[in-house]
Order: sequence, then C-alpha cells, then structure tokens
Amino acid sequence: MAIKSTADKVATIQKGYTLEGATIELGAAIVDGELHKDAPVRLPLSMMNRHGLVAGATGTGKTVTLHMMAEQLSNAGVPVFLADIKGDLSGVATAAIGSEKLKVRTDSIGQAWAGKTFPVEFLALGGDGNGIPVRATITSFGPILLSRILDLNDTQESSLQLVFHFADKNNLELIDLKDLRSVIQFLTSDEGKDELEALGGLSKATAGVILRELVTLEAQGMEAFFGEPEFDTAELLRTAPDGRGVISCLELPTLQTKPLVFSTFLMWLLADLFEDLPEAGDLDKPKLVFFLDEAHLLFNDASKAFLEAITTTVRLIRSKGVGIFFVTQTPKDVPADVLGQLANRIQHALRAFTPEDAKALKATVSTFPISDYDLEETLTSAGIGEAVITVMNEKGAPTPVALTRLRAPESVMGPSSDELVKSTVAGSALLAKYGTAVDNVSAYEKITGKAAAPTGAAAPGQPPTPSTGVFVPGSPTPGRPDPGAMDQAAVDADARRIEEEILGRPSSRPAPAPERPRNVERQAPPASQGSGGGMVGDLGEALGGALGGGLKSMARSLGTQLGRELLRGVFGTSSRRRR
Repeated sequence: MAIKSTADKVATIQKGYTLEGATIELGAAIVDGELHKDAPVRLPLSMMNRHGLVAGATGTGKTVTLHMMAEQLSNAGVPVFLADIKGDLSGVATAAIGSEKLKVRTDSIGQAWAGKTFPVEFLALGGDGNGIPVRATITSFGPILLSRILDLNDTQESSLQLVFHFADKNNLELIDLKDLRSVIQFLTSDEGKDELEALGGLSKATAGVILRELVTLEAQGMEAFFGEPEFDTAELLRTAPDGRGVISCLELPTLQTKPLVFSTFLMWLLADLFEDLPEAGDLDKPKLVFFLDEAHLLFNDASKAFLEAITTTVRLIRSKGVGIFFVTQTPKDVPADVLGQLANRIQHALRAFTPEDAKALKATVSTFPISDYDLEETLTSAGIGEAVITVMNEKGAPTPVALTRLRAPESVMGPSSDELVKSTVAGSALLAKYGTAVDNVSAYEKITGKAAAPTGAAAPGQPPTPSTGVFVPGSPTPGRPDPGAMDQAAVDADARRIEEEILGRPSSRPAPAPERPRNVERQAPPASQGSGGGMVGDLGEALGGALGGGLKSMARSLGTQLGRELLRGVFGTSSRRRR
C-alpha cells in the first residue's frame, strides 16, 4: 500500500471533520509531528447523546478536557452535570486570567480565547459540602442500587427486593435508613414472623445480615444521603436566563474514601432521569450531557443485575436526549456491552511501564478504526493536553482518527474560592426547596407508633401527615381506600396510568367518573386484567425480567395489586415518589 503524504493525511482529517451543524470544537490536528490549525477537530452537537469515553493515564488532562467540553455545551444552551471528585471543577464559576504561555497555545490552534464565567449550580450529597443538598428516598433509590452500596451478594440482593416488595404492598414508605431498618426488624421479630414466612425467599438469617449492613452504613455517616425533600432530577435540565445551559457541579470532597457510595448515587441520578424523561428521538442538541468521572468505580465487583441495568440505561437513555461520557483510565475499565455504545472517543496518553500496562495499550489500540497513525507509538508519546480522537459524524459514521492538541478552558482550571461557592449557593433558588431536611411520617413511625421528630417545614407539596399509629400488617393506610374494596373504576384508573405514564401511549380505558362511589361491592376484574394476563400481565413479566428474581412475584401479581404496589424501573427505582 502506498504511503500517504502529510498533505494527504491532513486533507483526510479536514474532510472528515467538515460538519454542517453546530459542533463542539475540540482542537487542532497533529500530523507527522506538526500542528495544523487549518485541520480543526470537532464533535457534532447532535451526536453528543451517542455517549462517549474520555480516557487516559493519571495526569494526562482528562479533567481539563471535560471542563472544556462542559463550557462549550453550556454556551450552546445544553445543561451539563459534572461530578467534582477532586474539587477542581468548581472553577467553571470563575473567569480564567490569560498569560503569555496560554496565548501562545491558543493562537497555535486557532482558538479565540477570552476568560469567562459560566452559570453553575453547586450540589452536595446529603449536604456533605457547601452545595445544595442532594437526597434520595430509600423507596426511589431501590433495592438494586442499595444492594450495591451495602455490598450484598446475589442472594441477599434478592432478599432485599422482597423487603421492598413487602413495604410497597403494605404502604410503608421507605424514606430513610431508619424506615428500612424498622421494616426488617419487624419482619425478624416474633410479631412479624408470619409475614416473613409469607415472603418465602427471605430467611431470618439473611434479613439479619442486611440489618447489620444497614447499621454499618449508618455508623459511617451515610444516613444523611437518604431522606426528604428528595432531589428532583429535572433540576439538572435547567438553562440560565441568558439561554446558556446550567452546569450542575456535584461536590464530592469527602467521598473519595467511599467511592462505591458516590458512584452508585450518580447511577441513581441517571436512573431517575431515565424513568422520568419522555422519548425525544433525534434532536439538534441533547437535553443534558452527563460526565461520569472515575467510571471504573461503577463496574468494579458489580453484580450481574447491576451491570445489566447500567447497560440497559445507557442503551435507552440516548433516545431521551441524554448523553453520557464515561471518564476513566483505559477502555477496558468499561464492560464491552457498554463500551460498544460509546460512539465518541477521546483517548489521552497511556503508559506502558508494566506488562499490565502493555496489555491495556494493545486493547485500547484495537478499539480504534484503522488510521494513518501508529497508535501504539502515538498513545505512549502524546503530551499533556493532547488526545487521539474519533467521533460520530452527522451521518452516523466514525470520523478519521486524529491526534489533537485540545482547546484550553476559559474558566479557572482549579477550584473557585469558598466565598464564591458559598455566595452562589446562598443565592440559589434551590436552597429554599432542598436546604432543610424534613422527616415526614413513614414506615418507622407507622411500625413503632412514634411521631416524627420536628425537623423543619414539610417537603414542598407534601404537608405534614398526622401519626397513623402502630402498623398492622395488611391494614389499609388511613386516607386511602381498602384495596379489597376497590371498584372497577379504580382498577381502570390505575391501568390507564400505567398505559399513559409507563408505556407512553394513549389509554383505551374508559375515562374516570367525576366521583367514585364510597361504598360499592368489589367487582371481579376481567380476565384481561388478572394476574399474568393481558397488558398488565405482559408488563409485569417484562418488569420481573428486568428487576430479577426477588421482584418477579411482585411483577406477576401487578394486575391484582394495582392500587397497592409501586412500579419499579430498571434499577428497581420507584416511579412514584413523594416530592
């Protein structure tokens, strides 16, 4: 095969990155050791929801790359989510100051650089930091994600799913850790032994193991992350008054020693978005771009159910307008089923100091298209702020591989001052909504008969509920009709909700009557609505397959439990939450 000249190689890159729509400018190509600012490397904005990978050895500039991309996405009106693990991404709120060295670099790649600030919302898990507290209820977090945090094995995870099933069926709201603990304590007590026996797959010994793990989690200070008001992930989709996308920066300064916790919480945010967002199809620009730093932590020692749920979420959330970029050291950190869905690749330098490094290098090279570069040599010799790039063009084909000198961010590459962060948080509209934790009546109060401790105003839209007294298994919750007395209109209403909200299609069910009679005899549901039959039965089987064995029985009985049980998503997360 004839050897291509430098001019031909440059022409290939120029043609491959000549795009019609809006783009994210990544930098300029380096060919045969020379920088060519007339060969810009770009990423189509419309292809950002095809997901991507930013990889490279420690210290090669991955964080700066996602910082630079986040700025341009914000300018394009696209909201961005950043997990600030090392504490150096808060600088997007502070304009950078130019220097002669910076000017030489930006001029060399044709970048018109100017220091800028960007609209930022600072968040913190459970208030662990300066940001707006981000909390999740145990119910919405779900058994699969919680099992990940508790480091449960497959059998224990299935048993935890049964505990959630019991709580859902008996209207026991699992808001925080004490709620879940009280339910498990009830099931393992003499009073609850009949209920435990009825669950079948849950043994007292396994329940005890889960209980001990919960106590350990509380001892580590994790109880602050679970509670109300629960964070509404729709807040991540906001734009500023000037039209720029808001950059949501989640502080994780004290969680570096608890990587499993923060990586699982990030997955909860994605799962929640996945359940809530409607199908969007192909868009000119994504609704949100989500950067998952230290992505390998998601997959280390993960259960099969957890990996399957991640794969499903990544595959399907694209059509809802959300792009996910995994940031890690090598492509082999990401499972093959997930890696195959990452169309946009930004690979920083790799090292080959050990036999294991050499294996990782060869594996990385094998994932790139054929190119004019000797990729093994290129990836080991690339400098800081340089990366090998190939992305998906507007026609859905991969662009030519290009070693690229990347653009410089226009805000500070480091942390903003504490004063700026605190003043930004104090001026946020979200502070009044999420700043004060509340403790509404939930499973703990219902089982023990104790009133909730006063912790502040009720969560928005959720007025304080009077104590309902001691929980009696199988009894209806005050204020709700006894499921045994539900009439046909109630069954139709719940079935209609499933069709419209979950399946996303107009319902053929009859419209609800203006008022439901208070005292009507129970009518047997038609065969098409019975357990395991018709639309509800099919949906139940599908949910059962996605959620695993522990919830299959719950999913199959959906037709007769419509008024009492929660539908759970691909991670076991709840689709009906208390806001």
